[in-house]
Amino acid sequence: MYQLLKPILFRFKPEKAHSLTVSMWKFILGIPLIRQLFIKNYRVQDPKLKRTLFGLEFDNPVGLAAGFDKDGKYYDAMSKLGFGFVEIGTVTPVGQGGNPQPRLFRLPKDQALINRMGFNNEGVDALVERLKKKGKINCIVGGNIGKNKVTPNEEATNDYAVCFEKLYDYVDYFVVNVSSPNTPNLRELQDKKPLTALLNQLQLQNKAKPKQKPILLKIAPDLSDDQLLDIIDIVKDTKIDGLIATNTTIDRSLLQTDSKQVKEIGNGGLSGAPLKDRSTEVIRFLHKNSDGKIPIIGVGGIDSPQAAIEKLKAGASLIQVYSGMVYYGPTLVRDINRALIPLNS
Repeated sequence: MYQLLKPILFRFKPEKAHSLTVSMWKFILGIPLIRQLFIKNYRVQDPKLKRTLFGLEFDNPVGLAAGFDKDGKYYDAMSKLGFGFVEIGTVTPVGQGGNPQPRLFRLPKDQALINRMGFNNEGVDALVERLKKKGKINCIVGGNIGKNKVTPNEEATNDYAVCFEKLYDYVDYFVVNVSSPNTPNLRELQDKKPLTALLNQLQLQNKAKPKQKPILLKIAPDLSDDQLLDIIDIVKDTKIDGLIATNTTIDRSLLQTDSKQVKEIGNGGLSGAPLKDRSTEVIRFLHKNSDGKIPIIGVGGIDSPQAAIEKLKAGASLIQVYSGMVYYGPTLVRDINRALIPLNS
């Protein structure tokens, strides 16, 4: 059905299409009989899909990547598509409008998106209130945290600490996002010294809790091999629980879309099919050079069951999707899980 609706949705601007699609899904879920039929169609349940990672039990290894639900408005509805986990955010201490629109662009020729959203969100307090009202859902929920645009890098640790503290009781794991290309100078926090200090601070807060929550780091695909080796050292030194590889890329070299059109779009992070091979390379590099001791969630260009399998074979323990659903449709989650069952027999 999505493939029939896609040409209509693609007539709308991407942000509007996103809102329409999610609203339509929530409406469908509001009709009990239809809800049960849809859930039955999308959810794949099989013991062979279960995963245990970071001390958490995942019904299946396919998750929804951060960015889809920045403010915790859709995570429950989206979980009904059969995800094993959903990640909300990126959230910042204070709400911010993000970058001016338009800031999200489709590249159909490349099955890709370019975004420069800029951590638009309503702030951590608003997110916490929604999580309180919704309560615990039957799905693992991650919280992706970042810093406000106006916060200088020297004070960034405090922003992450605030989000960690306020979200602690309402999410199952945390993701530290220092890899978005759409907040000025944010990626500088990936350097060894500031990143180690940031993660050590979060670990101090974590250890002060009665029960520790997993902390993961999301990294950019544009890091050099030397920088990736630094990341491995940082994970070992700070004893965080794992990595998410990767965020969007600033590289445009593999695009088939007309270069003039790409230039007119301007800055932003590229996601989708052109990111597929590079994110897989990063996963493979991290897995090999850490002797497989660092758990990795693979994300980037997963637009088919085969692409998901490639990430897992490269060393990912779990995977996440987002842009791939825009082009493939919501059955991507179901189709990936079905393809994984025989591999685990």
